[in-house]
Amino acid sequence: MTGGRSTPDRPPVASNVVTYIIRRLIAAVVLLVIVSMIVFAIFYLFPRWAGATPETLATRYVGRTANAETVRLAAERLGFYDPIWQQYWSWFSAIFTGSTYDMGTSVETCPAPCFGYSFQTKTAVWPDLLDRAPVTFSLAAGASILWLIGGVSVGIISALRRGSLFDRAAMSIALGGVSLPIFFTGLMCLAFFSYRWHIFASGGSYTPITENPANWAYNLLLPWITLAFLFSAQYARLTRAGMLETMSEDYIRTARAKGLPERVVTLKHGLRGALTPILTIFGLDVGLLLGGAVLTEKTFSLNGLGKYTVDAIGNQDLPRILGVTLVAAFFIVLSNLVVDLMYAVVDPRVRAS
Repeated sequence: MTGGRSTPDRPPVASNVVTYIIRRLIAAVVLLVIVSMIVFAIFYLFPRWAGATPETLATRYVGRTANAETVRLAAERLGFYDPIWQQYWSWFSAIFTGSTYDMGTSVETCPAPCFGYSFQTKTAVWPDLLDRAPVTFSLAAGASILWLIGGVSVGIISALRRGSLFDRAAMSIALGGVSLPIFFTGLMCLAFFSYRWHIFASGGSYTPITENPANWAYNLLLPWITLAFLFSAQYARLTRAGMLETMSEDYIRTARAKGLPERVVTLKHGLRGALTPILTIFGLDVGLLLGGAVLTEKTFSLNGLGKYTVDAIGNQDLPRILGVTLVAAFFIVLSNLVVDLMYAVVDPRVRAS
């Protein structure tokens, strides 16, 4: 009670944040389960609707050179004659409990987490994904930092100097960056900066960061710059549009009228209001890259998840295709979860939604 009037009790800010995080975590888990159902249906249910038989699915495990009896036994041992819901549960539970595959002459073990077993390479899928993941993670991490810093910085300067020579030149270059495909830009960069001028490392070179951080960065610098040039162009244009809209708001004029420094007005008030769409596409872009930068890895001959996906599709190796698809979907969902949590930091109003 203050001055004869009572103020309504407000829930603590910490409580709102915890509730918001719990809601988003639950939603992410439910979404992952739904995604797993969709992924399984794409590879197992939809082919059935299109006329595929259990034997047809089994050939994707044992290969097309196997005889009819081998294919039939493989389909039986892999459970392709079981109801589709039972097949899904066996596949989904194997992720947490592991699985064994009785192929008649041998029993193959796939320990948890089991994302499938490739009968073409005679290896479980999960160790292969772990072996390729550091390359893709390194590529995505370095490139995303470059394009976020570069794109947002150029967008802010262009918005503050609207109509200037810098603004027009930057947006023209950004338009070119968005228009050029990654394989063209990558090949041009390799041709000039690696093979002709010998400034950067050639394609196919990768050193783990734990062995030599300097070589790790040097070998990935050209792929980083190539990816960053493509993505930063989009971020520069988006940041410029958002800043132009935000800087014309009434609260920006109020902040300037209060005598706040222009740097504070621009970064704390202007940029913060323009960050929401940037965070949205940043989460999607990073999630897609973590699932495998197919064209970039193929262009620079990097053995990451993207090249692993291309090889699996080329060999029609269903377990490997299914495993990498599920992992890619997981990273997209995880990235969107992180973006949802960042929304609460950028815009506190989101916590109450």
